[in-house]
Amino acid sequence: MPYPLAFTDEESTLLGDGQFFRKKAAITTKIRAMLEATHGALQHELIDLSLVVPPDFDPNLHQLVKGEHLEDFPYQYLDCPKHFFGANKFTFRTLVWWGHHVACALLLEGSEIGRYKRQFLGRFHQLAGRDLELSLAPSLWEWRGGEGYTLPITHDRKAQIAAVVAERSFLKVVRCVPFGDPRVREGQLAQIACETFRSLRPLITP
Repeated sequence: MPYPLAFTDEESTLLGDGQFFRKKAAITTKIRAMLEATHGALQHELIDLSLVVPPDFDPNLHQLVKGEHLEDFPYQYLDCPKHFFGANKFTFRTLVWWGHHVACALLLEGSEIGRYKRQFLGRFHQLAGRDLELSLAPSLWEWRGGEGYTLPITHDRKAQIAAVVAERSFLKVVRCVPFGDPRVREGQLAQIACETFRSLRPLITP
């Protein structure tokens, strides 16, 4: 059904609220600065770190992206490291999704997926209990969390998670942090991302 063309009173008020749009612009600028700091911190984490990676992986590649329409909500994210080449994916994404949460996620697919799955289960108890969750979505591009979307990686769920992993051609492990978390409110995005990346090392190191 098409939207009615007339503005509601609430919509008219919002359209005329210049302060709202100035606040949005200021927050966007802050998030960009936090993601740039996160890039520097993650690059430091990668120095001399041995990783199980696809061919042609370059740890220096990254990208910063800003958009307005992730399920109708604005978003900004950093991919670092960033590897999308053919069927191979090895990317760590730090996503700030307005109206939802901060998500730090490792996206894995392609030539090394068998090894990642073996290491996931073989080192399961090194990954469990660290506020990480396994995405249950049918693709890498779903960013909602919680029941039906993600499965917490806890010590008592190894058999359940092993059954899920066995059927998947990719892995996405994510930590979702609400905007009310003191670390987010204090601008500690780089610390959150680096802590998450470190907790994922058993999955991606030899």
